[in-house]
Amino acid sequence: MNWFRKLLQPKSASQDEGALTSPAAGVVNPTPEKAAEAVPEKPENSTDEKAAAVAMAESIPSPNGTHTPASVPAVETDNPIIANLETLITEPKSEANSREAPTPAETVVLRLDKDETPATTPRATAPLPSTGELAISLVDSATRPLPQDVVLEFSPLTHVAFAQATDIGRTRTNNQDTAFTFFASSRSVDEIPDFGLFIVADGMGGHQDGEKASAIAARVVASQVLNSMYLPIVSKQNKTNDVPIAESLANAIQKANVEAMSLVPEGGTTLSSVVLIGDRAYIAHVGDSRIYLFHHGVLEKLTRDHSLVQRLIELDQITIEEAADHPQKNVLYRALGQNEIIDVDTLTKRLPQGSMMLLCSDGLWNQVTDREISEVISRIHDPQEACQKLISLANAQGGIDNVTVILLQLPG
Repeated sequence: MNWFRKLLQPKSASQDEGALTSPAAGVVNPTPEKAAEAVPEKPENSTDEKAAAVAMAESIPSPNGTHTPASVPAVETDNPIIANLETLITEPKSEANSREAPTPAETVVLRLDKDETPATTPRATAPLPSTGELAISLVDSATRPLPQDVVLEFSPLTHVAFAQATDIGRTRTNNQDTAFTFFASSRSVDEIPDFGLFIVADGMGGHQDGEKASAIAARVVASQVLNSMYLPIVSKQNKTNDVPIAESLANAIQKANVEAMSLVPEGGTTLSSVVLIGDRAYIAHVGDSRIYLFHHGVLEKLTRDHSLVQRLIELDQITIEEAADHPQKNVLYRALGQNEIIDVDTLTKRLPQGSMMLLCSDGLWNQVTDREISEVISRIHDPQEACQKLISLANAQGGIDNVTVILLQLPG
């Protein structure tokens, strides 16, 4: 078997070349016949050794894990043993060459798998937001912060703000004052202006007669004004003989006077009213309740008291300081429910932007000075809070009468 191992042992290229061309060996390009004569004789047991070599070669596993088949095409040679050995001793195929050639369709798939790198979509992660932090949202596979919270900024006043308050006072057992407020606002192609009606009435004439008289007067005036002024404005009625607003308001007070005399013969009431259309104020007034205008720090009285002391002041018989302690300061010479025909003071005034109007009964202005009223409504911007403060001041300084306040604030 030594000769078999030598055959299996690979020769170097230099040895092969030397055997063929070296002059020292004394051989120069032997012919095929000479080469055949140089082959040693076959041993007797060559057939058994050939079978053993074939069996051994069949048992050698191929690189891909399978046995090399014995039916490999034989290499053409004159020596049968060498031919069989050359068919057995073959160089192992590389793993790349051992793969079967893919079909054209498979080639496309393989090229796609090889050339294309799948796009990696970034995954957005957001920490859990704590209190006061912005949350994170996913938009187009990216993260962006949610918009900042909009800081609410209150726009300037665009409509009339108003408030009312009333109190029984410290000494009275019932409240004979009445307050009524109505305000309507709309925005449409009709361009209907803002409309408001505000009434303060101070009843007199006994325990129940006074409160009944003030309630009746306020109710009748409100009904007349809304039906004769507001509803025609809303319904867009075109009247050719429209009565002026101030005159219509005075007519409503006349009807209230008749109603009060009929239902409460022993009672009477004051009444101060304002119809507000846009920035125009239409004022109608009877008695000693008051309407003020406050603008640029100045408090202006728009109504005239129908009282005895006020008449004496106008006649220069007493001063304002003397009127405050006059024994007849509560005596009225004009009020609803006293005469069948009553004179009504009317006034039309365009109100400045940002100005304020104050309607009140004598329970306020008899106890709180004009300077104190000005300080409160200029310092306190909320109308309702200002009304409550004025009533508290009146009660703190005696509260000898019922107190009613309506405060309007115009935009601007």
